[in-house]
Amino acid sequence: MGTLQKHLYLRGLFTVLFFVNLSLFLQAQEKPDALQAYRNGNYEEAIGICKQEILENSSNLESYVVMSWSLVKLARYDEALGFAKKGLELNRYDVRVIEILGEIAYFQGRNNEAVRYFQQYITLAPEGSRIDVVYYFLGELYIRLGRYRHADIALTTAVRYVPGNALWWNRLGFARENAGEVRNAIAAYEKALSLNPNLADAQRGLERCKQSLTGR
Repeated sequence: MGTLQKHLYLRGLFTVLFFVNLSLFLQAQEKPDALQAYRNGNYEEAIGICKQEILENSSNLESYVVMSWSLVKLARYDEALGFAKKGLELNRYDVRVIEILGEIAYFQGRNNEAVRYFQQYITLAPEGSRIDVVYYFLGELYIRLGRYRHADIALTTAVRYVPGNALWWNRLGFARENAGEVRNAIAAYEKALSLNPNLADAQRGLERCKQSLTGR
């Protein structure tokens, strides 16, 4: 093969490779992104994308995770439970799946099961991205179970991670009030009201605690 022929051959080869790579790039760009749809609040769209991904690859853990998140956002807990359990079969230590199973159990009223999932999350991911929410859910679960001192500990930890959440401070006040820690409850209620002066539950809780201290 002469020099000119080699040059033309290589040029043609590079051109073919360029268009092949361009085609693959465009296909990747056009492929719908379930996680992005979820983050944009398009939960039905995310579910549809995940279903297609699972049809193409039933071992795609990411699809089960995003599917479960989206279904929980739509309060479709029974459906979410099935997909989350499948995700757990694929990886029993995936903390995202463990956390979402805790949320599903929480919303379905399976309190002790939810506590176990959230405790497992804390063990596996003590600084995980959902650790603040996990402690908040634990606090609410302990309130449901009448374990107010445990609720105090969990919610105190939650507000340490997110100190600007008035609702969490209010629930901390409620837990402390029911644990008999009236002065500490007042501090929590006052913090809640400093963040949101219109929070009626915190206003009522603060009044109850002050009346308890004065005996009126």
